Amino acid sequence: MKTLLVFASLLVISIAQAQQKDMTFFITSAGPGKGADLGGLKGADAHCTKLAKDEKGNPVNGRGDTPNKHDILTGSSPDGRAIAGDQDMTCGNWTKSGDGSAMVGHHDRMGLRDDDASKSWNSSHPSRACSQDALRGTGGDGLFYCFAVR
Repeated sequence: MKTLLVFASLLVISIAQAQQKDMTFFITSAGPGKGADLGGLKGADAHCTKLAKDEKGNPVNGRGDTPNKHDILTGSSPDGRAIAGDQDMTCGNWTKSGDGSAMVGHHDRMGLRDDDASKSWNSSHPSRACSQDALRGTGGDGLFYCFAVR
C-alpha cells in the first residue's frame, strides 16, 4: 500500500510541474501596488513578463478566504471584448489610481448571488474606484490575468 501512495504522490507532483511548465496564462501574484494604474498596457505587459520568470502557480485567495482577492481586473464584457460605448471601465486604460472604475471578473467564479455575472471570470461587476484601497474594498488587490503569446 505504501508503494501505491508514494507513486500517486509522485504522479501528482509530476502533473503539477508539467502544468506549470506549459502554463498559457496566470493570475499575477501581486499587482504593481498602485490600484488599477498598471502603467497602461505597456506597464501591464512588463509586469507580466517580470512575474512570468518567478510565478510559482500558487493559488490566489478567493471568496471566503482572508483576505479575499478574487476580483481580477479585466475591463471586458462577458464575451471578452472591450466594453462598448463611452463608459470607461478600464480606469483610464489602466493609468488611474483614484477616481474611475474598472470591470472585474471573479477568478473563483463565486459571488454574492447565484447568477451569471457572479460566476463570470472576466465580467462580474465594476470596481468602486481605481485606488488600491477601493479595489481591496470589494475583494480585489490590483491583480490581473497574464496570457502567453506564441
